[in-house]
Amino acid sequence: MKYADLHRIYHQPFFDLLKQARAVHEEHWTGNEVQLCTLLSIKTGGCSEDCGYCAQSARYTTSVQAEKLMEKEDVMERARAARANGSTRFCMGAAWKGVRVGTQKFDQVVDIVKDVSTLGMEVCVTLGQLGSEEARILKEAGVTAYNHNIDTSPEHYPNIVSTHTFDDRLSTIRHAQDAGMSVCCGGILGLGETIEDRLKMLEVLSNFNPHPESVPINALMPMKGTPLGENVQVDAFSLVRMIAVTRIAIPGAKVRLSAGRTNLSREAQALAFFAGANSIFYGDKLLTAANPRANEDLALIQELGLSVQQPFSDVPENEVASSAPSCATACAH
Repeated sequence: MKYADLHRIYHQPFFDLLKQARAVHEEHWTGNEVQLCTLLSIKTGGCSEDCGYCAQSARYTTSVQAEKLMEKEDVMERARAARANGSTRFCMGAAWKGVRVGTQKFDQVVDIVKDVSTLGMEVCVTLGQLGSEEARILKEAGVTAYNHNIDTSPEHYPNIVSTHTFDDRLSTIRHAQDAGMSVCCGGILGLGETIEDRLKMLEVLSNFNPHPESVPINALMPMKGTPLGENVQVDAFSLVRMIAVTRIAIPGAKVRLSAGRTNLSREAQALAFFAGANSIFYGDKLLTAANPRANEDLALIQELGLSVQQPFSDVPENEVASSAPSCATACAH
């Protein structure tokens, strides 16, 4: 979609925008389902990159301490718990610049992926930059989706990161798609960008071929010690507007209400679901930031009359059925 079209859509009256977004959502998504995704940091802190929003960068003094890669059994324990709580996607993040074939850390991650992929959930990883060979190996190991956000517009990107380029991001995304993985790719609001930057970011995303399978819309949670640690948080109406425009621009993608939900009221989250969000990160913590409690999410989903999306799976039906409680069952506990 062209920037001029996105600009026109975004700047229409709020209720007109919501009405248009809702119509697009209902055309492409039936059943009022919400995808539950669990995000686990399998390697926290100590990253060599200088992303200005990230508490995991080794360049900044923050509350995040560098840790080594988690042991496979510890990851599996968390993955099984996520499945038991109803998550249908398990995303593993590692604070690295990237991964390379032939290194111990890459081999360890591939080994973890192979085991997690047996649990009947979608397997998503975010490991930094990928080459074509690394992407192929991850796909063969069982990765179904690769997360690699573009964060903001091409023009604003150099103000946020200097240790890699916007084109580096696009190259990794292309390698992931060429290997047959779907791409989870979105952005962060609140990086000091303008509305125009947000729409230019969305213009890039909407012109991917194929489109991203899911688009996370994050609101910056300022982290003390980072260059953006004092930024003003994004207001709910701006966030909902971006969700609505994203739903219109990329109608077949899951639009994920991501970081920043702890600052949203239940009513604001309901508005985001109405505007087209149909996926959330689920669990008490994201990579380094707080997240609404799982029981609160399930209660809200139930109150709104939404349903939990059933798992993507190639495993036997009886195993899947036992692993993913219905919302009604989960909410009761």
